[in-house]
Amino acid sequence: MLSFALFGGLFALIGTSRGSHTFTHSMNSRLHPPLYHGCYGDITTMEASGASCDIGKLINCGIPGSEMFADMDLRALKPYQTLIKEVGLRHCVDPALIAAIISRLSHGGTVLLDGWDHTGNKFGLMQLDKNIHQPAATWDSKEHLLQAVGILTDRIKAIQKKFPSWSEAQHLKGGLSAFKSGAEAVATLKDIDTDFVNDTMARAKFFKRHGF
Repeated sequence: MLSFALFGGLFALIGTSRGSHTFTHSMNSRLHPPLYHGCYGDITTMEASGASCDIGKLINCGIPGSEMFADMDLRALKPYQTLIKEVGLRHCVDPALIAAIISRLSHGGTVLLDGWDHTGNKFGLMQLDKNIHQPAATWDSKEHLLQAVGILTDRIKAIQKKFPSWSEAQHLKGGLSAFKSGAEAVATLKDIDTDFVNDTMARAKFFKRHGF
């Protein structure tokens, strides 16, 4: 009985010294891990076939291929993880989707030269075309990501307005396609069943499982 009372006293003391809110929050964090999906649907429930397959790339296609490339880019993306989450919260976009776009378009910036692609036309982690958008700040800055993700959400909303009868997943995929090719390039559901969309969605699921 004495041992039980002593243990109870120590437990209460520890709880008081750490703060009851901290203790409760840590328990809730374990019981209810934070899952942020943003305002445009839960990507984990959406279908994605992964990178397109062809005879010359059978090993590096489909969902395994997308996940292989995402895994190769994971180390390069890790330093941007906090920044990506901040921008995702600001624009109500799943951070895993942002990470997937960065992986697909610039491999976490590893293939860029001073922030530019090999043509000198596309800039930054999310590869904005200088002929369409005026680049904001440095290529891997918060300002760049805010600008690019803002463009993404504008394109998703444009697709929502253009095709009100489409599903949530179709709106998101349409927004992805429009981010790369413009909203005017999306006319039918066939236009959102592309290598870019399917590969990016598959990579997003991978990054979701890895903390984004």
